[in-house]
Amino acid sequence: SQYSAVDTNPLSVYIMQPIWNKIIKIVPLWIAPNLLTFAGFVMILVNYFLISFYDWDYTASGTSPGLVPTWVWLFSAFTTFCAYALDSIDGKHARRTQSSTPLGELFDHGLDSWATSIFVLSFFSVCSCDNGKTGVSVYTMYIYLSIVLFNFMCSHWEKYNTGVLFLPWGYDISQVVLIAAYLLTGAVGVEVWQKPFLFGYYITDALVILLIGFSLFLSFPQTLYNIYRAHLKKTLKNDSLYEGLLPLVSPLLLFVLLTVWVVLSPGNILAKQPRLFLWMVGVAFSNVICKVIVCQMSSTRPELFHWFLFPLALVVYAAISGLLGWMEEVVLAVFTALVTAAHVHYGVCVGRQLSEHLNIYIFSLKKRAQE
Repeated sequence: SQYSAVDTNPLSVYIMQPIWNKIIKIVPLWIAPNLLTFAGFVMILVNYFLISFYDWDYTASGTSPGLVPTWVWLFSAFTTFCAYALDSIDGKHARRTQSSTPLGELFDHGLDSWATSIFVLSFFSVCSCDNGKTGVSVYTMYIYLSIVLFNFMCSHWEKYNTGVLFLPWGYDISQVVLIAAYLLTGAVGVEVWQKPFLFGYYITDALVILLIGFSLFLSFPQTLYNIYRAHLKKTLKNDSLYEGLLPLVSPLLLFVLLTVWVVLSPGNILAKQPRLFLWMVGVAFSNVICKVIVCQMSSTRPELFHWFLFPLALVVYAAISGLLGWMEEVVLAVFTALVTAAHVHYGVCVGRQLSEHLNIYIFSLKKRAQE
């Protein structure tokens, strides 16, 4: 299917696109677009693990002065900008080198579906966990992450139904806000997040309110409107309501199961292991959404229940029924490792299959020899 995306965000159209058009000119023509996509993702990962090293339990910024060195925040701003730039020019570069493929589209959106949660998890280190005075509670973090992922899911659910990806306005705005937040933290120190800045509200409160406002009052209604418009124009991909709603079943069940675990965990798992738990949420979500993206690209029907929901349901049941006891954290760690490994394995397999099917290399513009 022909890839089509629509971007109407003024920030993107008038400010960022001209910047990307300048940057793209520096990229040598022999570089494969997927290499740009992957390099951006690796930078996000490196940054995430670096921050995790200094701030495993999201408390480092709760102390004054913060325990994370200044250079780490500046490095975060740099890597976030680079990843944002690479993600914005990979498609342009593919058109420039006439190497646009379904593999590239899947690679880009698949990595984005994972990167989305990693951006958010890195940013949480700026605001720090609630220490009674300032900071954000781990439950707020969980809700925050869920809303961001819900937004991502909506834009791909919309593409599944309309065949067009309307790029969410939130993306460019969030990237610019992230970079600014890291620069601010690097320049002024984490103290800036611990002082009320307006009417007794903290900057983090403002960001949370902005995010929820953007999602519920801008992105989601826009998605529904675009689907409704396609319905009126009779350009919808799916005839029945059942098929149209099918991709939402697994992500929503995933959210329900995870929320049940968070709320009913006897050992209060989210508070004990916020980083592990939220990482697992991001990976699980990414895997579920990748399946939707594959179905949407190949015009196939997604299965009703993603396989991953079954082991998750077992683990959640064992945890909340008290069967796991003190083992809950250990089981979470093992489960997180398995889910991450399964997701990476899935990505590698799909990439391999597509590269063989389309007769191209993933990271090179050289053509494969015909067998």
